[in-house]
Amino acid sequence: MATEAHPAVPELPVEAVEQWRAEGADLVDLLTRAQRGLGGIAAFRLGPTPTVLVTDPAAVQHVLGRHPDRYVKRSHRARMLVGDGVLSATGDAWKRQRRLLQSQFTGTGMRRYEQRIAEAARRTADRWAGYARSGETFDLGEEMRRFALDTIWRALTGHPLDDHAESELRAVERVVAAMPALPTDAADARDAVAADLARIDAIAQAAIDAARGSEAPGVLRVLLDAGAQHPEYTDRLIRDELVTLLVAGHETTATTLTWLYLLLDRHPEARTADPQALVSETLRLYPAAWMLPRHAVEDDVIAGHHIPAGTDVLVCPYLTHRDPALWPDPEQFDPTRFTPGGTRPAHLAAYFPFGLGARACLGTQFALRETTTLLELLLPAHTVTFRSTPTRAAYSITVRPDGPTPAVLSRGAGSPE
Repeated sequence: MATEAHPAVPELPVEAVEQWRAEGADLVDLLTRAQRGLGGIAAFRLGPTPTVLVTDPAAVQHVLGRHPDRYVKRSHRARMLVGDGVLSATGDAWKRQRRLLQSQFTGTGMRRYEQRIAEAARRTADRWAGYARSGETFDLGEEMRRFALDTIWRALTGHPLDDHAESELRAVERVVAAMPALPTDAADARDAVAADLARIDAIAQAAIDAARGSEAPGVLRVLLDAGAQHPEYTDRLIRDELVTLLVAGHETTATTLTWLYLLLDRHPEARTADPQALVSETLRLYPAAWMLPRHAVEDDVIAGHHIPAGTDVLVCPYLTHRDPALWPDPEQFDPTRFTPGGTRPAHLAAYFPFGLGARACLGTQFALRETTTLLELLLPAHTVTFRSTPTRAAYSITVRPDGPTPAVLSRGAGSPE
């Protein structure tokens, strides 16, 4: 219960929320209005109890960085797809699974994947050279998904993505895209995408079976070796980890690269910027993890406000990154923010596109390496011209462009004559 010393979090009037929803406001509209109206910690009701929105950096650090034991994950919305993989796991199971996978994507572990990333990037660059020669129109978003899926498939299995696997794994994209409109009942939701889930299960099991008969190095080999020593690593859990890494390892990268080229289309003056700065600024506007739901398991105080046990908390990088109190002219695409002398805020939790703290994305280094490797090949060689561009964003696991991105290529300033 709130006390005089620690009052409740400021809350939007229920009548205002109901009116906005009746007018067709979506969740992002509602969160934006809550932040603008009440500040970096605000409450609103979509049911009988308030949900707390957290965007203030100090409050973000409190929730994600300092007290992850007080603010935990509950059932993840993608659980029907990723099962008990590291994205949705909790407690001791999550600690064990993360420990195993983290060694593959950080420090010396990353070096074993650099060649595979480079090979996937060259494969894409060769394909783009063909588009440039022919003048054909292609969908840039599809190309970025193809590259990212090839890259993570090589890391997982040790082999390039073949046509059959690519075709079958389109089911992952369909399930992810369908999630916002699926029924709230878990069984009904699974039924609605049952055919695609069956395709995913089949291709995952085929990859597991192939890895058993091969010594090709990759994350899947690491998972199978773990299964030989730890009974909890059943084929089902290995499938769940494989699908988790496929989802997290290609959806976010493909989306980031697609947004980056759409932003360059609007801001051609930024084409010569450093690739890493381009990626960082794109992730500011469209973070890989745009919203991070948590659940308070005990009473707490954030920024002087009482948070009762049982409260749902939404940490929102998307809004923190667009806060004008932190980022001057926040809607402007400006990669110089991430160059020496730029205007990036000093607070660690003012910028956290891959999350923060113990549950931050374990594939951050992998994602940054693959995006910059590809851009170093493509940006000097080609200028992208879009035939049309999406007018909206779709908010699901990621924030993605809501529509096709048909494009053609012309020779870039750094390409050979």
